Amino acid sequence: MAAEYILEMKDITKKYGENTVLSEVSLKVRPGEIHALLGENGAGKSTLMNVLFGMPVIHATGGFGGEVLIDGQSTHIASPHDAMIKGIGMVHQEFMLLPGFTITENIKLNREITTPSLLSRVFGKNLETLDMTAMARDARKALDSVGMSIDEYTLVKGLPVGYMQFVEIAREIDKTGVRLLVFDEPTAVLTESEADQLIKVMKEIAARGIAIIFITHRLDEVIAAADGVTILRDGQFVADVRTKDTDVTRLAEMMIGRKGESAFVTAEPRAFADDAPVALDVRHLAVDMPGEQVRDVSLTVHEGEIFGIGGLAGQGKVGIPNGIMGVYDAEGEVTLFGEPVKLNDAHAALKSGMAMVSEDRRGVGLLLEESIEDNIVFNAMQVNGEYTKNILGASLRDNRGIREHANRMIKDLDIRCFGAVQHTGTLSGGNQQKVCIARALTMKPKLLFVSEPTRGIDIGAKKLVLETLVKLNREQGMTIVMVSSELMELRSICDRIAIVAEGEVVDVLPVDSPDADFGLAMSGIKPGREA
Repeated sequence: MAAEYILEMKDITKKYGENTVLSEVSLKVRPGEIHALLGENGAGKSTLMNVLFGMPVIHATGGFGGEVLIDGQSTHIASPHDAMIKGIGMVHQEFMLLPGFTITENIKLNREITTPSLLSRVFGKNLETLDMTAMARDARKALDSVGMSIDEYTLVKGLPVGYMQFVEIAREIDKTGVRLLVFDEPTAVLTESEADQLIKVMKEIAARGIAIIFITHRLDEVIAAADGVTILRDGQFVADVRTKDTDVTRLAEMMIGRKGESAFVTAEPRAFADDAPVALDVRHLAVDMPGEQVRDVSLTVHEGEIFGIGGLAGQGKVGIPNGIMGVYDAEGEVTLFGEPVKLNDAHAALKSGMAMVSEDRRGVGLLLEESIEDNIVFNAMQVNGEYTKNILGASLRDNRGIREHANRMIKDLDIRCFGAVQHTGTLSGGNQQKVCIARALTMKPKLLFVSEPTRGIDIGAKKLVLETLVKLNREQGMTIVMVSSELMELRSICDRIAIVAEGEVVDVLPVDSPDADFGLAMSGIKPGREA
């Protein structure tokens, strides 16, 4: 008789030194079920999954208490490879791809298809040749299943983060023998339409009897996709509920432990006269960012404005700040408060008074092996020479000043950590994003770009980030340009929103414009033009 649950994790307890990060947490998942795992950043979700996958960090720090059962049988998972043998796969929030390999090579990594050769018949299987045609055929099938039309021979290096997420998903879908898949924030980098497509794919996978653990901060997706929900808070089990018996508001209350919490901030939009002082003027900007190419963008941002840039993935919105900030090659004319900005020079961009929170926090935004405090002050030290002191003609680190500033930022942004010296790479994704914001704010910029600032961040942290942006704008007068795939997020705090499609600005809309106007603009239909 088959077991009721494909996975049971009973009374899981995990300590790091004196810190208890999980306390008697339980999780049960049925075959063919989509089961959501919810909790704020730092609630213990990642640690629980580390236990499930037998990650080295768990075994190297004293193991864990409790029991893991697969198909009703108590089991020991010694390593991620052991988990894979037992039929457990994972789509990671932070990508596990090899940039120098093609999409096909990444999808088939460690599961390559080979054909015998004359040498292999004599000297063994290791000398068989790769059957690239068969591998590419499998990769194409997996990519089609997640709605990706990109060529399977494309290099992963340079792909936008949304594309890389779909490659991760396609790789797991291609595997055989998988019985349980963990999706860790799979829609965090996706637009609404892409997220809808992914949920459809997840349901198709579940219909084949494969169980899915769905980790997300988007509660509407939980209601739309999941059968059951387990909620953690501060390392403890809170509830196990069926989605048919709950709603978004109740889930949010259980996650954060406070009633009446909203994911969005409502900032009253303001109108700026055409002749109002201009902070940023962009003329005919073109940016060569793979997957997010900008063809010809012109826009004007007024001083003191929160200016939004929205649009579907791959249409160029992310390329705009990356081009202006010198991350990718760019052409065109950009002025900041009337002064020309030198393109293709990141140092000059920072020196001019601009700063950016990148959408790719691990690839661009952070030094993962360094401390939180070093990450926060890095740009300010390198570009502006701050947080140093001159002693006998030698320029030395101002360790006291660095620590005081870092502790202040940790408190202001509610960065969940053990202290300013903790390595940034050990933080949860949402807290890493807050360190990126702290680094940008430390530059005291006149204009701040924030690109997908709440990607992978839970409800409470998302609200804090948006409130912080509004506070910087209203109280300090900072001009902010915010790029986001979340239209509701943009409409909640921006004054105007530019919609980008096919590398061009289709329209610049007031935030209270009808939904239909935004929808048409995202489809590339300009005002006055029929579909």
